[in-house]
Amino acid sequence: MHQAELKVNLFLQEALAGRATVTEEVADKVASDVKAAVLKQFSGPPRDAFRLRMSNIGKPTCQLWFQKNKPETKAPYDTHFLINMITGDIIEAVFKGLLRAAGVSFGDNDNVTLDLGELGYIKGEYDMVLDGAVDDVKSASEYSYSTRFSSFEKLIQDDTFGYIPQLVGYGVAANKSIGGFWVVNKANGSFKYLSIGSVNKEKVLNQIKKTVSYIDNDEPFERCFEPEAEYFSRKPSGNTKLGMSCKWCNFKEACWPEMQTMPSRVSKARILPMVDYITINDGK
Repeated sequence: MHQAELKVNLFLQEALAGRATVTEEVADKVASDVKAAVLKQFSGPPRDAFRLRMSNIGKPTCQLWFQKNKPETKAPYDTHFLINMITGDIIEAVFKGLLRAAGVSFGDNDNVTLDLGELGYIKGEYDMVLDGAVDDVKSASEYSYSTRFSSFEKLIQDDTFGYIPQLVGYGVAANKSIGGFWVVNKANGSFKYLSIGSVNKEKVLNQIKKTVSYIDNDEPFERCFEPEAEYFSRKPSGNTKLGMSCKWCNFKEACWPEMQTMPSRVSKARILPMVDYITINDGK
């Protein structure tokens, strides 16, 4: 367990027992951070304005290609998108407040620029620096908290949101060590620290450079993922569907015009889950 993680847990125990509280200074800082986040979410540039930045540089190149070249084919954001974004900002502000209340000293967020030589620059804003290493605060669903953020190895396998390249980019740009992620479960408030300090920085930086080159040079479109076979009771159904890597992509309908989103054709659940089918075996 990270030392700061232990301190926050001890502070929360004391607070539950009525023996600890937050100072006016800490509360004011949380409030000002939330205010800044709300103003930023509602007064920033258009959501669809494309540029490579630290927060998207690790995303699949097929998604970035569509964002740059065919933005008109993007499925519209759900109306609750902004609420979800603000919720993440509020969680970050409150968690930083808990760190301060628990006596954890850290450097606050700052803007940085990653110099990629002839490929130009990538800009971004990291969340915090703790013990000389750049950390990021992530709010996560119950599923993501228990799976994607269960270990560094699991995150490497399931990092379609580009969290690792984002943090590596921040660390290199700030000339700091690579820390990890403070992950807060949005469902129940549990939290943990996931270190990625052992990451191969050079390998990640090379992938970032390949992404920048691919997008800036307007290379032909290439899909990063293929449909996967559907299974039920460990047996193939004969159908194929999009995998989890494509589930949250707003360009999946443009990328796969033959896709049919419909209730599962094999599930026996009372409420059938929706599945993005690419091919359907009508013989079953």
